[in-house]
Amino acid sequence: MNKKIGSKFLLALLSGFLLLSVTSCTEKKGTFEKAGENMDEAVDDVRNQMDDAADEAHDEVEEMGDKIEDSTDR
Repeated sequence: MNKKIGSKFLLALLSGFLLLSVTSCTEKKGTFEKAGENMDEAVDDVRNQMDDAADEAHDEVEEMGDKIEDSTDR
């Protein structure tokens, strides 16, 4: 599970840097503003992916807990 989270984080971070490098090469006006917006978007994407991964992990832990409860109730 941690490997999955790390991969998503790295992908989002690299995507943000790619967008940053592309916009900084093509734009002369407002480069820093656009770079900041791209970084904000990358951070939001990472945050959303981390939230999704945390939700998935929470659900899996709850399922494991339910299975343990069910197996000890017998």
